Amino acid sequence: MPSTLPDGDPVPASGELPASALAGLGERPFGFYVHVPFCVTRCGYCDFNTYTAGELGPGASQKDYADTAVDEVRRARATLGETDLPVETVFFGGGTPTLLPAADLVRILDAIDKEFGLAPGAEVTTEANPESVDLAYLAELRAGGFNRVSFGMQSAREHVLRVLDRRHTPGRPAQAVREAGQAGFDHVNLDLIYSTPGESDDDWRASLAAAIEAGPDHVSAYSLIVEEGTRLAARIRRGELPMPDDDVAADRYLIADAMLAEAGFSWYEVSNWATSEAGRCRHNLLYWTGGDWWGVGPGAHSHVGGTRWWNVKHPAAYARRLASGVSPAHAREVLTPEDRAVERLMLELRLVQGFPVKDLERPRVAARALADGLLETEAFKAGRAVLTLRGRLLADALIRDLT
Repeated sequence: MPSTLPDGDPVPASGELPASALAGLGERPFGFYVHVPFCVTRCGYCDFNTYTAGELGPGASQKDYADTAVDEVRRARATLGETDLPVETVFFGGGTPTLLPAADLVRILDAIDKEFGLAPGAEVTTEANPESVDLAYLAELRAGGFNRVSFGMQSAREHVLRVLDRRHTPGRPAQAVREAGQAGFDHVNLDLIYSTPGESDDDWRASLAAAIEAGPDHVSAYSLIVEEGTRLAARIRRGELPMPDDDVAADRYLIADAMLAEAGFSWYEVSNWATSEAGRCRHNLLYWTGGDWWGVGPGAHSHVGGTRWWNVKHPAAYARRLASGVSPAHAREVLTPEDRAVERLMLELRLVQGFPVKDLERPRVAARALADGLLETEAFKAGRAVLTLRGRLLADALIRDLT
């Protein structure tokens, strides 16, 4: 969740949504994202809306955060009315959600269940730093209804972790995966980052091997993005570290896809692999396929029926608004049909099922991409534009050409 909020239109103090957003409510999948904006330290590459204890200032605290989040869940129910909206996915992200007591996370989840009802078999995920949990903590989450956990591993090499300002020891993520299994979690993800300055191909292979050996059923692998305003960007600007190279990133992606495929993982989104369809992250799929979700927390983004809004950024301002009975939303935008068509293409083309050929508005560009080996031939004949491996490497450029 980026720390800089976009401009937008004003939101009524009540948070009331336009009629266009409520049309069809309940016909689309519905989920919750819960942002927990606390971290022990700030990682040098991170541009998310997070705060260490020393950055919070007056008016906000970790101790009271669960109560404030529950207030927004209740406000969501009031805003969306009485429409039956069983919650199919809940995702706690951050920050580090597991800096809160497990009981606090369970209390927020219970509020969502009480106000909306969890759909049968709902996916409930929390992100976690490997050092922030132990077996007892994970067991409490599992007993409270969580069934998926995503650990931030990033790398298995100490010198790479130091560049990223990550504090866990290299072997801890694998131990955390084992503890999650012992606690009864159905699904476990490991997040990896590649192309960190100073990382070699062998370092990356070692990280992938360690992740695979740990035994998760899902791996996410993202190329490092240098965000302006971060400590990493400042170090690169001063010449202390080299800027990540796009060609190196492409090579690392190919290494990841090959090693993960050999280990039984299949890609289902450009940066995500799972060992089975059941292991895919259903919450992210809800985002990528045009579902509705309510984002709880400071800076959290929501989307319902083509209206997108985002909350005020600072936890103190967020808490003040909810305490005074005012919507915490900072601004919003109502997407035009053209906006929604572009977003649909941008998101669905990154998925393994691809995008319907009949809905492509620039068929000549698609035909050229097919000839250039960026789209799967047999899938195209069957009516789907599906990226080849080379197409995945050039997905962003292809999407720009198609929009």
